[in-house]
Amino acid sequence: MADTTDTGMDEAVSRPRKSSWTYIGPGIVVAATGVGAGDLVATLIAGSKFGYTLMWAAVIGCVVKISLAEATGRWHLATGRTLFEGWRSLGRWTTVYFAVYVVVWGFVYGATAMSSSALPIVALFPDGPGLKTWAVITGLIGLVFVWFNQYAVFERVMTVLIGVMFVVVMYVAIRVVPDVGASFAGLLPVLPDGSLLYTLGLIGGVGGTITMAAYGYWVNAKGWTNTGWMKVMRLDNRVAYLTTGLFVVAMLIIGAELLHSSQIALTKGDRGLIDLGAILEDRFGPTTAKLFLVGFFATSFSSLIGVWHGVSLMFADFVERIRKERVGAAADEAGKTTEEVASGERERSVPFRAYLLWLTFPPISLLFLDEPFGLVVVYGVLGAFFMPFLALTLVWLLNSSRTPKEWRNGILSNVMLTAAGLLFVVLCVQQVRDIPW
Repeated sequence: MADTTDTGMDEAVSRPRKSSWTYIGPGIVVAATGVGAGDLVATLIAGSKFGYTLMWAAVIGCVVKISLAEATGRWHLATGRTLFEGWRSLGRWTTVYFAVYVVVWGFVYGATAMSSSALPIVALFPDGPGLKTWAVITGLIGLVFVWFNQYAVFERVMTVLIGVMFVVVMYVAIRVVPDVGASFAGLLPVLPDGSLLYTLGLIGGVGGTITMAAYGYWVNAKGWTNTGWMKVMRLDNRVAYLTTGLFVVAMLIIGAELLHSSQIALTKGDRGLIDLGAILEDRFGPTTAKLFLVGFFATSFSSLIGVWHGVSLMFADFVERIRKERVGAAADEAGKTTEEVASGERERSVPFRAYLLWLTFPPISLLFLDEPFGLVVVYGVLGAFFMPFLALTLVWLLNSSRTPKEWRNGILSNVMLTAAGLLFVVLCVQQVRDIPW
């Protein structure tokens, strides 16, 4: 009798929810986190070099990211297990890779994120503190915010930041008066001479970071823990990467209209957006330039707090899995991880807060020192391998008995994930070749 009751309760809990805009949340978070200042500069440079010609690559990139994030969310909802548990089931090699990656990556990324958030503040307030001081301040603000707030508040703040990003980028794109005919012509796949790497970068680069793996954790933190939320998750995910696609298209338009015709070159990296701010001031006046810098700050700071929260959540799950294995936790206990994430337990844990501290304080030393050469090489290699690692392990997990048969990959999912994996392998090789050995 008890079994029948339990089954009935389980069915009620997992009954499909009607997809609704009111549920949207984790997708907004992953879109705000995944699109950083460096991504926007890379897109601007592509627009400045090739005009509207690579618009089609931005659209394909959006579809690729939708497929990857959907697979991550589907694993969490279909299995009741987190992505790290899935990786762990593939062998201990995944643990070794993730452990080294998350430590080295966090150390270097922390300094990068703080500097990126500080750049627009320094440009807005040139008579105030210097770049390093503002970088430390933004890092500490991110630490305090994530430390004392759980997912619900975090999501609301991220929604505000992506709203600012969206309004500013769209405003500037409209202000430069896009060539609508050329935009539509750019949807026809064409590869101009010397554009291959820029094309691959547009497809695979923007919005493609470890935060894609964090998407499943944010889905659980929202309270979505079973297959009843599958339709909702898929709508949420599409909204996320359609938003990302709009950002990419808008930045291509800005690059094509402001830079391509004038043959103006931008500095690579985050400082390229400071260059763009100066160009906007010359063309449209200081108000538009300042508004753009506010959008630049929203872009950078949303990535900072997104990583501070999402990757800390992944690290906390990583530590908890290792701890339970060492104490011999029962198999049924190991299947409750998504519910633990949904309860907020991970966000209050010691490993979560320890990784927050790791992202904040050790990287501050890099702000005052040159990055050690060896660390730059290791960071570059580990980072280059992450997206192929994510795509190809998802193919493995979602075609195996680890996933309930109903929710395994179909033909379309396999084609998209395999294509994404191969694309990221090519980008990985190129990134490794570009590392200053």
